[in-house]
Amino acid sequence: MARTNDVPRVSLRRRIFTNRTHRVSRSRSGNFFMFLFVGVLAVFSAVPLIMSIGMSLKPINELYLFPPTLWPRNATGDNYKMLFSLINSTRVAFSRYAFNTVFITVAATAIHVMIASMAAYPLAKGRFPGRTALNQMVQLALMFVPAIADVINYQTIVSLGWLDTYMAAIAPNVATTLGLFLITNYMVTIPDTLLEAARIDGCSDFRIYRSIVMPICKPAWLTLIIIMFQNMWGQTHTAYLYKEAMKTLPYALTQITTGGYIRAGAAQSVGVLMLIVPAVIFVFNQTKILETMASSGIKE
Repeated sequence: MARTNDVPRVSLRRRIFTNRTHRVSRSRSGNFFMFLFVGVLAVFSAVPLIMSIGMSLKPINELYLFPPTLWPRNATGDNYKMLFSLINSTRVAFSRYAFNTVFITVAATAIHVMIASMAAYPLAKGRFPGRTALNQMVQLALMFVPAIADVINYQTIVSLGWLDTYMAAIAPNVATTLGLFLITNYMVTIPDTLLEAARIDGCSDFRIYRSIVMPICKPAWLTLIIIMFQNMWGQTHTAYLYKEAMKTLPYALTQITTGGYIRAGAAQSVGVLMLIVPAVIFVFNQTKILETMASSGIKE
């Protein structure tokens, strides 16, 4: 049967994001001061990173100089040599600590993004009684201090037999509501007409979620990946993991550097090593974070 009143199909991105060119009325002096202001902010943002790297390269006698210097006078790699020497002398192999950290971080991030995105779709686009109340509960949950749920989490983990397993470190972090709030507010911006057109063409809700909603929400779930990865990467998970073979890299490095003044240089090296991976991930995806914050109602 031939269709009548056929509407030409428009690409997904063109229907949602229409490129409009606006001429900004701004003088050259305004541009100069704007770039100068941004440049000053960039310098101040880079100072902590430069100072951290500089502190890790300082010899012991320069670490506690006052006023502190931004860069060492006599740079040395002895702090890193000491750190790797201490790492090689641990009871459990360093590779085991590293594997635990990578596995817990990647697993918790992936599971949280998947669950949060699937739960956000009906909250953002569904029509059912209690949807508004559920959204309000998600927002209220963000205001609670995580320590409030520690006792409940511990009792739940013990009752499920997850103590000293990877699930003990993964489950409490998967159950946070930040990702649900972030992706829900981003999905709200998707036009309902687009989803209705997909339903008319015979798409199921899961097909709409997988093929339409998730590609559009790419900035949101990439932002969530970055936030979750940075959060999980630096956690020790000592509340639920007691076996040494289950401990993570941040815990091992913290224990290595708790040797007082003589290991102060190694402690500075630990900070730089733990900073590298999250910093690289953030730098390559920072534009997605800004796009998500602008679309999800988070301004600061």
